[in-house]
Parts: sequence; C-alpha cells; structure tokens
Amino acid sequence: MGEKVMINLNTGQQTIPYEVEKGTAVLEIAKEFQAELPYTILAAKVNNKVEELTKKIEKFSEVELLDMRHPATNFIYQRSATFIFIKAVQDVLGPDTRVHVENSLNQGLYTEINEGQRLSQKVVAQIEERMRQIVQEDIPFKLEFQSSEEGNGNMQIPIYSLGDTRDSYYGLMVPSTGYIRYFGLKKYGNGIILRHPDPKVPNRMPKYRDDRKLYAAFQEAAEWGELMGVSYVRDLNSKIASGEIKQIIQISEALHEKKIAQIADMIARQKKHVVLITGPSSSGKTTFANRLCIQLRVNGIDPIYLGTDDYFVERDQTPRDENGNYNFEDIDCIDLDLFNRDMNALLNGERVDLPTFDFTAGTKIFGQRILQPRKGQTLVIEGIHGLNKKLTEGIPNAEKFKIYVSPLTQLNVNEHNRIPTTDARMLRRMVRDHKYRNYSAQKTISAWLSVRKGEDKNIFPFSGEADALFNSVHIYELAVLKKHVYPLLVAITQEEPEFSEAVRLLKFIRLFKSIDDDSIIPNNSVIREFIGGSIFMK
Repeated sequence: MGEKVMINLNTGQQTIPYEVEKGTAVLEIAKEFQAELPYTILAAKVNNKVEELTKKIEKFSEVELLDMRHPATNFIYQRSATFIFIKAVQDVLGPDTRVHVENSLNQGLYTEINEGQRLSQKVVAQIEERMRQIVQEDIPFKLEFQSSEEGNGNMQIPIYSLGDTRDSYYGLMVPSTGYIRYFGLKKYGNGIILRHPDPKVPNRMPKYRDDRKLYAAFQEAAEWGELMGVSYVRDLNSKIASGEIKQIIQISEALHEKKIAQIADMIARQKKHVVLITGPSSSGKTTFANRLCIQLRVNGIDPIYLGTDDYFVERDQTPRDENGNYNFEDIDCIDLDLFNRDMNALLNGERVDLPTFDFTAGTKIFGQRILQPRKGQTLVIEGIHGLNKKLTEGIPNAEKFKIYVSPLTQLNVNEHNRIPTTDARMLRRMVRDHKYRNYSAQKTISAWLSVRKGEDKNIFPFSGEADALFNSVHIYELAVLKKHVYPLLVAITQEEPEFSEAVRLLKFIRLFKSIDDDSIIPNNSVIREFIGGSIFMK
C-alpha cells in the first residue's frame, strides 16, 4: 500500500473527509461517487483551481467535483465536443479539410468547412455518425506542451492528441471522448451548427431555436474583420506591433457610426415614434442610445431619451427571488400601468410629471421632471425589458421600433478556439465596476452568475422580437481592456472562490498585446463607457 493523503471532498451534495492514496487521479475519486450524482462529472476544483480529472492528488487538498452546470466545465464540454467534431470532419472529408469554429449560435457553435463550403445533408449525417463512433470508442485526450510566442512573451501552448489528430486548445478537456454523450449537428447557412446541451440541463438536448438576426450580425462582424484584416488574435497583435492599430480603431468606429446611421434611417422611413433599446449587461446600451439620438436629429427628428429605471415600483412592492432578496431585474419591478400611461401621454403631446426613482429610499419622487413634448415627438427608451411585449402592452404596436444591442465577438484566438461573447462582456463590466463603483474583480465575478440568470429570463428570450440588431463589439477592445483588467484579476488570491475564474481569464487575456494609449480612442466610442472619458457619461 502506498502513502495516504486526506482530502476534503465536495461532491456537490455533501462535503466529506476522504482518504486516497498519494498520486491518485481525481478521475478515480469521481468514479467512486458518480452513481450518487445527477450528472456526469467532467472536471474538478482542486485547491480552488479548475483542473482536468487526470489531475493527481499529492497532498492534502480541497476537491470539488464539477458537472456541466459549472460555467468553466460547460466550456470544457464544448471544447471537447469541438475536437471530436473536427476529427470526425477530417476523418470523413480528409485530413487537409479546414474547420473554422466561428461563434455561438442557436444553442450551439456555428462552424464552417473550408471557408463556407456547402455540404449535403448526407455528408453532415456521416460526420455526426463518425462523431458517435469516436465517442463510443472512448478515446483518451492526450496532452503535451510546446513553446510559442503569442501576446507578450513566451508561452507554453497545450497540444492535445485524439488518436492521430493533434490540435492546440487554450483550455481544459475531459479525460476521453466517452464523456461527450449529448450533441447533434444541424446544417445551417454556409456551415454546420454543433449543438450541445444547455448547462442548466446537462443530460438532454435543448429545443432548437433559430435566430436569423444573430446569424446575420455575426456574418456582418466577420465581414468587418476581413475588411480590417483582423480575423484572429494573431492578426490583431500584428496590427498593434506594426503601429497600424490607430487606423483599425478609426475604421471600427466608422463602421459603428455607419450602422447606427442606417438604423436611424430605418426609424425615420418607418415613421416610428417609440424606439425601444435593450441588451444584456455591458452591451454599451447608453452609448448606443445617445449616438442614435444624434443620428435621429440628423434625420430631422428631435427625440426624448428616457430610461425605465425611474419606473420601479415602491420598495415594499418589489418582488423577491428564491433566496428572499429583492429581484430588481424582474419585469414586475416596473410600474407598468404608470409607464404606459406616461408614454401614451407623451406621444399625445400632454404635459407629464415624470418620476425620478430614489434608490436609497426605494420610492418614486415627482415634481422634478415635468415635460411638455410636441405631439408625436419620438421617444427613445432604454431598459432591459424593452423587447418584452408586457412592458409596452398599452402602446400601439405600430408606433414601436425595437433594437437589440449586444457585443457579438467574432474575433477568435484561432480557427478552433473561439472567444465567448460572455467573456468579453464580463471584462467590460469588470473595468466599469472598478472605475465607477469601486468594485473588485472578485465582486464582479461573484455576481456574474446572477446577472446571467437574469438575462436568461428577461433579455435573451426576447431578442428575436428586435427590428434591428446592433453589434456593439469593437475588434480591438480586448487589447484595450487588458491593461485595466490584468491587475484586478491578479489581485484575486487562491483562497477566494473566484480564483479559478480569474486564472481562466488571465490565461485568455495574456494572448493579447496591449493597446496602452487610450488617447487614440474617440470620446464617443462605446469602449469609453467602460474605461472612462465618454462624452455621454456623467
């Protein structure tokens, strides 16, 4: 018998002391408890750092078993499924076939083969069947490292092998292909969607949802990237190193302005008088709304800019979540009757006493904003419930123009490693939280799951209602955010629960060369909403 070590083991249902032989892989521990757990264990936290199940225990450790419901493990599942998909494509179509993993779409990952080669349904079915064979064979993912220079300085690049197929991935994998039991392929547009489970329900495939507007927005973002010669992180780093980044920034900002002008033109042509703007956290909605108002004025329209936050119900009427805390993101937080009465009155040119919500006292205050508009004057309304029909059910549909704003990241690390849009948004929020609210990165990460939960309920289900979608991402922005987020992430210690997520984000942000001179970023840029210096922020 070998030397024994103790661990504190958190199975997700209980925490117990547990003795193992020194050098035991977490995989062996997970096997002992898997039958008692609801979902397949895919990874583990060892001393607060997410590790592959092949991680060996050498000393006393805190070990937490993770299934797909954990955000980091969700990415591990997607990454492992992606490698299986790429191997299956190359097994069916030949080893020189190029696979591009583009972006998330329709509850899956949108991919293209040989830059948009259209495949028959029969070939797609053959690829899916090959994937199922690979899963059935339960082939191990083998890891080695090689040196490379990316971002700033030397890096050790992880190279995974799956049979005779080798590929680099900037993240962890499951131990073997047999762990990836739920997936599907769907022919779509110029490519294939690799579908995977929703992390909230890891043991079944979700109902398919087609979002053509998101597909069009991602395709447009890809075209913008090609226009600037930036499709991958290495391209952006090259532009920064060569001194061409100032021109890239100017082109990216000009593309934003052109798109906003096009949306304003649509509103003017359709003679809409109620413009509703929504989007998830850190989308840059405030900057977009202000720039849209300017473009509406160019069209001879004098808009009134309003937010829905001043229409919160009184504090004692605010709904609570399952933990008994105030739920300020639920639509029932809005005084819908008052909101609809006031908006209709403004449209009719009536004098209205608009409320101002005192968040400290938890009450609406009147008499501070009395407005006398012209009849038919356009209202631009920003709020997270803007696309929910319930918010404006008292306003005629013919008056409404709905806009969804989100930073849809098309820039990827390389052909097979995508950058999740959620990561880009969280880094934006982290910088803004620190600058304007004096929050630590730890606090931003801690709150992120709750933010995402609110978005899943109140924002994402209504994105398909939009008349226009504005992609607020800038292809250069992560290189700007790097210098702001890096010290915040480094400050999170291993003892803090958010450490593992900080480690993941640090590995990611290190891939970028930094844009150190903020003066080359215009003061009306959406990025200024987060790093400071915006002409639209008080």
